Amino acid sequence: MAKADVYAQPGGGDDVKAAWREVRPFAGPLRHWVRGGGRYLGFCMGGYLAGRSPGFGLLPGDTDAYIASRGASVHTSADTVVPVRWRGRRRHMYFQDGPYFRLADKATASVIATYDNGLPAALLAPFGKGQVAVVGPHPEADATWYADQELTNPDGIRFDLGHDLVASAMADAPS
Repeated sequence: MAKADVYAQPGGGDDVKAAWREVRPFAGPLRHWVRGGGRYLGFCMGGYLAGRSPGFGLLPGDTDAYIASRGASVHTSADTVVPVRWRGRRRHMYFQDGPYFRLADKATASVIATYDNGLPAALLAPFGKGQVAVVGPHPEADATWYADQELTNPDGIRFDLGHDLVASAMADAPS
């Protein structure tokens, strides 16, 4: 990883504990790399794994299932589209039972997006000299994802939110 600029942990599966068993052997080296200035991008399951229980412990807090949160607009793990506020603008994103992010009191983090119930859907947080960018929904979902599930995004298929997340992660971390 010494020559890498970013580590991207994608989504996949619906069992956080099983995913953690697969990646746990790499937790120490990954934490060390991010702390030293690396960039971590976590999408859906990758967002869950950035948390503490179980996970890499890269966030100033932890994660939990959005569908189980008070006021969630979705209460099923079925693929769907959810409304979010991304940098204050209402948008829609592909969603597969992704997390929300529970920040510790006085945590240093920038919430980039919130779900319709106000909980963080995407955020950026420093970790040592590095950056952690996580998102519960899927800004990387292309037209095939929507077609396979017979879903429509009212905003159309656009990748600007994913580009914003990546650009934010790659920006200079605060000292």
